[in-house]
Amino acid sequence: MSSKTDTPQSSAEALRYPWEQHPGPEQVVEVRPGVLWARLKLPFRLNHVNIYLLADGDGYAMIDAGFGNEETIEAWTKLFDGPLKGVNITRLIVTHSHPDHVGLAGWIVERFGCPLVMSQVEYLQSVYHQNRGTEERREAQRLFFRRHGMDESLTEKLLGRGQDYLKRVSVLPPSYRRISHGDDVVIGTRRFKVITGGGHALDQVMLYCADDKLFLSADQVLSKISPNVSVWAVEPDQNSLGEYLASLASLTTTLPYDVLVLPGHGVPFYGLKTRIKQLADHHEERCRLIAEACREVPQTSRALVPVVFNKHVLDEHQMGFAAGELVAHVNYMIVEGRLTPEMQDGVLQFRTT
Repeated sequence: MSSKTDTPQSSAEALRYPWEQHPGPEQVVEVRPGVLWARLKLPFRLNHVNIYLLADGDGYAMIDAGFGNEETIEAWTKLFDGPLKGVNITRLIVTHSHPDHVGLAGWIVERFGCPLVMSQVEYLQSVYHQNRGTEERREAQRLFFRRHGMDESLTEKLLGRGQDYLKRVSVLPPSYRRISHGDDVVIGTRRFKVITGGGHALDQVMLYCADDKLFLSADQVLSKISPNVSVWAVEPDQNSLGEYLASLASLTTTLPYDVLVLPGHGVPFYGLKTRIKQLADHHEERCRLIAEACREVPQTSRALVPVVFNKHVLDEHQMGFAAGELVAHVNYMIVEGRLTPEMQDGVLQFRTT
């Protein structure tokens, strides 16, 4: 689930979008010498994912692989027969375990015989997603949704189409090369610092080249929408929003304001610190709405979903993300002492502290 956030009217670090137009389905755009940008379709409301290729010796390092379906294979085949004809992929760096990023990793690795590079947590999380469909895990998810006030009908819908996207991955390679926070990674003539952060994913990989002031932000900082920050049944008390906000604060203090940001969705942009402030303010506004709704009468997560996500009618896929993100906010507010949880007939309710 993603949502638009506002653009500032004026700022010394105002947001700027050098490329308002994205690449077409059979195009690549060079955003810096030796840095290519492609865009692949996705079969849901967030309808695209960005792929970047970085010049790397006799080929290119690919950042993320796209969704694991036949349409993405067809899109890559057209690119490799067209503008990327003859291009060799030297390595595949996957930023995190979500299917729109890792989904086609196995296909790319097999086609080019290249290594898969990921953080350890994200590789293992990808393996978990591929093997999560046991009845025991479905039951854990069922209890998680019911505990947060979802009725039986909605719970079954969420366990169906709402979770189906997690299956859209090709078979992962059985081995990978690990990268970790703080590592230096040389790609061609560029040296990148590996930065990882939680919230959207457990240990999402970002890459920063100080010499070129180039920052590949994956889904941690997006140009015009807010990345989903959710809590799921496997770790029901996780403070994922707290982790996300801490990551944003760290990026603000460690990166300069004038980097070119290459995000996982949307368009490249300048104005990183302005965008980070917008994202932090966006989540604070959601917390304010929740606190106001829980002030007089305790509320369940299910009752709070339309309070926060009130601009669109949600299908099962979107409702799953909305529910997970709502739980992320209440968990964060409990840790911060802003909400008090109460159990009523096996269902969690929340009251403003």
